[in-house]
Amino acid sequence: MSKILTRAEVNVETTWNLEDIFETIEAWDAELTAVQQDISSVTKYEGKLGEGADTLLACLLAQEELQARMNRVGAYAHLHQSGDSISPENQMNAARARDLASMVSSALSFVKSEIIALPKGTIENYIKEQPELQVFERSLGLLEQSKPHRLSAETEKVLASLGEVLEAPYRIYERSKLADMTFPSTRNGQGEEVPVSFALYENKYVESPDTELRRNSFKAFSGTLHKYRNTFAEAYGTEVKRQVIESRLRGYDTVTDMLLTPQQVTKDMYNNVLDILQEELAPHMRKYAALKKRVLGLDQMTFADLKAPLDPGFSPGISFQEAGNLIKEALSVLGPEYGDIVSDAFANRWVDYADNAGKRTGAFCMSIPGVHSYILISWADSMRGAFTLAHEVGHAGHLMLASKYQRLTNYRPSLYFIEAPSTMNELLLADHLLARSSDPRMRRWVISQLLGTYFHNYVTHLLEGELQRRVYDLAMKNEPITAVKLGELKGDILSSFWGEDVVIDEDAKLTWMRQPHYYMSLYPYTYAAGLTASTAVAKLIREEGQPAVDRWLDVLKAGGSLSPLELMKLAGVDMSKPDPIRSAAAYVGSLIDELESLY
Repeated sequence: MSKILTRAEVNVETTWNLEDIFETIEAWDAELTAVQQDISSVTKYEGKLGEGADTLLACLLAQEELQARMNRVGAYAHLHQSGDSISPENQMNAARARDLASMVSSALSFVKSEIIALPKGTIENYIKEQPELQVFERSLGLLEQSKPHRLSAETEKVLASLGEVLEAPYRIYERSKLADMTFPSTRNGQGEEVPVSFALYENKYVESPDTELRRNSFKAFSGTLHKYRNTFAEAYGTEVKRQVIESRLRGYDTVTDMLLTPQQVTKDMYNNVLDILQEELAPHMRKYAALKKRVLGLDQMTFADLKAPLDPGFSPGISFQEAGNLIKEALSVLGPEYGDIVSDAFANRWVDYADNAGKRTGAFCMSIPGVHSYILISWADSMRGAFTLAHEVGHAGHLMLASKYQRLTNYRPSLYFIEAPSTMNELLLADHLLARSSDPRMRRWVISQLLGTYFHNYVTHLLEGELQRRVYDLAMKNEPITAVKLGELKGDILSSFWGEDVVIDEDAKLTWMRQPHYYMSLYPYTYAAGLTASTAVAKLIREEGQPAVDRWLDVLKAGGSLSPLELMKLAGVDMSKPDPIRSAAAYVGSLIDELESLY
């Protein structure tokens, strides 16, 4: 049986180079102390923001500088812990960084409170008097819009100081999952014993062509999840309760209204994504599941079989280095400036692709203005991994361009848009693969990979979003969120979407335990929103060529200087209407129809 390596045992070249943030742990420690001491560079303006435009500008600039430094301190600690959450040193340093973040947030809470307290028209006059304030006009405007839901300055400061405590549910979830959970080994179709971990199951076994390994590993994986179900439910239920209480304190009608506000999204836009895709995509995905059952000769289509490869005999592996070269080729359409970012990511160890115990599961990209982006993934030599890697490179390219062309205040866009640049790269990769081969078998294989992208965003994350919607509805009625209730909700959602032909057993109902997105506000549904936008823009790029590419690059450079609707309209897509969602669902259906015809 192969061994799961510790962090110290993996090849250092497969890990990211965090020395680009701080050369040594001692340098990080010194900066952490310095940031704490320099909080006064902002707090010296407390009580003075009504004195004039120059004072407000000086305060905002000082705040921006301190936050940039805090971002680097926090990122360094977070990335170390993401690579190895078992390390006591990493746990301690991450806690120290979070403590500092709470301290900074509390100390700087006066800025928002004092700006909101300024008499009506003051900000407009300040901007006229001091042109350098224009760059902050959008953020100041959004802040003024939040005035009806702002609490007293003292209360806001207390809430900010409790940030470390209020974020505890997510950390409890991650700590249990990454540092405490161990899984029994299982057997593959050859009767060989193989290890099971969160990363091995999610990144490898779930897509294995070996039916016995898929099903056996799912059973072993779910067996451990089941032991933790009450702890995880308590953590998630506490997170939801915290959000509900805050929404009521702030005077929102519902917790959903509160969570949508910073996304600058209407309830109709939110509900459209969830409602239209579940209704119009489900028949296509059921057809896809039936195709897999028939082609693979399965006795039944279980939940553990949904990601099984359609053509097990044609599954070319791909090394990390090969994937990097392939992604660079596929994204060359976006031009040299974007291409340089992609090249640097692979040449300069921006990517951590080792597979070790204690490493965070899934994949993510963290971009640090003034440094660069970092990407986490666990590499399993699969093309699905190449699509995931292209996805995270999409986040890196987007936020690197945004930080280059926008100030820190305006560089990060709404969550509603954040997944569009990442999913765009997956679509460009698929187009590249299809364009360079005329082999029908290769075409159906690439279509299967592309459907993996839509499955991930339009099924996995979409149905997470539906669970969130139902949970928040229950919580607003003061109904307890328990493990039994979460299992019932997830089971009902999965059964409604997949119908009678996919077996949704008790293990499938534990799927709510597998993703951290529930602790990230209304994040899950935005994967589908982003993919809807990128599907439409990818179509425009195929039809128009360079003009559509140029518009897309302008969108990436705009960062958060525009609302999500404005960003998408700049790219040529109107997400205020349901048409792009319906069109995208139909496109998925056309891919499945073509795939069926190829079999």
